[in-house]
Amino acid sequence: MSKLTLYILREFLIPLFYCLVGFIGIYVLFELFGSFSRLLSSDLSFKECVLYFGGYLSPFFHYLASAAMMLATLYTMWNFCRHSELTAMRASGISLYAVVKPLLFAGALMGGIVAWVSESYMPEYAQWAKKLKSERFGSKKADQSDAFLFANTKDNRTWMVTGGANRDYTELLGVSVDQETPEGLMHYNITAEKASFMDGEWWFTNPKIQHYSRGSQCASPIPEIDALTLRAFPQFSERPKDICMQQSNPKYLSVSEKLNHVKINHNLTDDARREFKYDAWSQVLAPLSCIIVMLFSIPAGITSGRQSVFEGILGSIGMFFVFHGLSIACMVLVRCNLISPIPASFIPTIFFLLIGVFYFGNSLKNTLHLMVSYLVLFALYILSAALLASKCGLGETISHLLALILPVAGGILLTLRLNSRA
Repeated sequence: MSKLTLYILREFLIPLFYCLVGFIGIYVLFELFGSFSRLLSSDLSFKECVLYFGGYLSPFFHYLASAAMMLATLYTMWNFCRHSELTAMRASGISLYAVVKPLLFAGALMGGIVAWVSESYMPEYAQWAKKLKSERFGSKKADQSDAFLFANTKDNRTWMVTGGANRDYTELLGVSVDQETPEGLMHYNITAEKASFMDGEWWFTNPKIQHYSRGSQCASPIPEIDALTLRAFPQFSERPKDICMQQSNPKYLSVSEKLNHVKINHNLTDDARREFKYDAWSQVLAPLSCIIVMLFSIPAGITSGRQSVFEGILGSIGMFFVFHGLSIACMVLVRCNLISPIPASFIPTIFFLLIGVFYFGNSLKNTLHLMVSYLVLFALYILSAALLASKCGLGETISHLLALILPVAGGILLTLRLNSRA
């Protein structure tokens, strides 16, 4: 790694550290206003307190990370221009890409951290932090779940757990399992003191089994096996993570868990399925927001250092809010069934990735014109797809494909025209 790269990284990582610490500190401070006295009187260790605040912040971390990357990039490029360091680098034959490559590498690394938080840390600790707060920071109560109902609609099986479960749902207390036939009739019922998941199978302690024939009670066909005090049920396909997933808040799940939740729960409404799919794909694309905001901030920081501070900074911050505003608008459109979940999750990322790349070689004025034009074309696409589906009776997929033709062609022509005028 060259000295120039190390210098650029050092100049960037210092303001990035300050921005991240500042944003996280604000969130922690607001949380402490209402919880400080209860935290002091609780039996939580320092590690558990750190895990609690980490779980509390994890659902919002991708917003904090992208905002910190934007501000740190703006400051770094503005500082380079203010001290004529960028001019000296360019005069020495160093390309702009070579200067910003360390920043883009740091953005990719931050995107990886965002992906790890949303896929590994948040699913494990966000729900636990919420439960810990509701239990007034009693760690033992937070590690135990309340009574719950688990429905496996795929296998026509319902679990009723009255005694709660441990944190990872491998031990259930006060279990009652109803197995129905595909026709909806009762096949058998199992009640047990405890159900434990060991070696890939569910083991029931002191199970009592009642069999049914065509919905009516009948004698057991295997009385010797039903009399066992400890019995395995290898036919039960449920896993502890499936039960945990259904009891958790859906927005705290990982991508695979959200998609699996849609797959195994056949009783979900169409609105719920669309929302789950949109959330899953948005979570996949969330790490790219760190790169996208840097594409805005690098030229904006140069503009701030050379021309107008407010023009570059306000332009970049405005694009940041429009980017996340468009993501929220797409979420609303998905809930209103005006757009499919997968296109809705990709549109903000693709739009602003193109705008960010365009901004590198063009003025802020042309970039803002392109951004407004893209938003108008997006609105035209939504309106055309709704009209084709409602008035012409076309299917959802065909309507959206036909509605995309004009906006895509218009977007290409506008981009080429603005690029040629630069």
